[in-house]
Amino acid sequence: MAVYEFKGLNQAGKTITGLKEADSPRTLKALLRKEGVFLTDVVGQSEGKSNRAPLKGAAAGKGGKGAAETLNQDVNLKRFTRGSINTDDIAIMTRQLATLLGAGVALVEALSALVDQVDKERLKVLLSDVKSRVNEGSGLADAMTQHEKVFGKLYINMVRAGEHSGALDAVLTRLAEFTESQARLKQKVIGTMMYPLVMVVIGGGIMILLLTVVVPKVTKIFADMKTTLPWTTRLLIASSNFMADWWFVVVPALVLTIVFFLRWTSSEKGKPVWDRIVLRLPLAGGLVRMLAVARFTRTLATLLKSGVPIITAMDIVRNVVTNDVLAGVIEKARDSIREGESIAAPLKRSGEFPPLVYHMVAIGEKSGQLEDMLVNVADSYESQVNVRIGALTSLLEPIMIVIMACGVGFVAFSILMPIMQMNSAIK
Repeated sequence: MAVYEFKGLNQAGKTITGLKEADSPRTLKALLRKEGVFLTDVVGQSEGKSNRAPLKGAAAGKGGKGAAETLNQDVNLKRFTRGSINTDDIAIMTRQLATLLGAGVALVEALSALVDQVDKERLKVLLSDVKSRVNEGSGLADAMTQHEKVFGKLYINMVRAGEHSGALDAVLTRLAEFTESQARLKQKVIGTMMYPLVMVVIGGGIMILLLTVVVPKVTKIFADMKTTLPWTTRLLIASSNFMADWWFVVVPALVLTIVFFLRWTSSEKGKPVWDRIVLRLPLAGGLVRMLAVARFTRTLATLLKSGVPIITAMDIVRNVVTNDVLAGVIEKARDSIREGESIAAPLKRSGEFPPLVYHMVAIGEKSGQLEDMLVNVADSYESQVNVRIGALTSLLEPIMIVIMACGVGFVAFSILMPIMQMNSAIK
């Protein structure tokens, strides 16, 4: 069954558009007619069929004659990929699917209900494809594998484990909670980083405007002065002249430097070096480490609780942790587990994970409650991250204001000092 995008006329003669699931264009026409909609055009469908099928329909022309409409059923990829699918969309969809399955609704019927409920066209088409594959006999995880870029390996492996264990609804509920918590944490971190970034951009823009527009006009009055100007005024004039004369070199150089730095930090050689530097930074290093530990423990606990084997879970977690230094430690821990060693020992040897982590992991391994211990560690570090982020935000606001005030104050002081000297000389 495909999802069709259509155009039609309602009983009032108003043009309407929308998406509807149907077996064929003929079925689509019948369904819409029951709803009081006269079908005029089929813009596209989610499946890759390119055959054209005429649908009979009367339309009043200028001369009052009816005409048959030929409907184009070719796939229109641009229209069906509108609206990117974000983490919140996946979390909401997962929770709805878990609720439907927990209520005893069959998987195919639950997926059909989701297709009707979601608003984003791309997600609607994606779920329709998943439902079609499940209807043809594929497992839910296998059907989702075709859209791995959207769902991710972690999501698909947990769904597969839920299918094997027969507790798919419980696994999906756990997945929804995990996805929502990760999205909240990510939004909080991004929100914290956006404030100083915006302040830097605004402050830099103000300083460039002052140096290139305001200062040259004001400092013209100092040109005929025979007295020696203060060093602050000379520095301000020199900076203004440099920006006015060489802005076409400075701006591209700054942009190229930023682009080169971003490429270097994402390259195979540069990323490990930069990740190690980040972990050693005074304020940001501790926060980055806490975020990585919280994500590692939370993800590993969620995977193990869902029945994913430990080796597979460590493979997935290694890709979830974005810091290459910590990811390398997790990879070594995975290899040690294959050789019969515990998880805690390689984490302790690395020196990159805090003592609380490997001590709690060791206790969990000995007591057989590893998942619960990992959840406790994740809760602890997520709480610390929230406290650190709140403190950092409170600290950054006055610091950025003071820095901007110092910059504007320097400009004002450098301009006022010669004027005050002139007034003193006149008296």
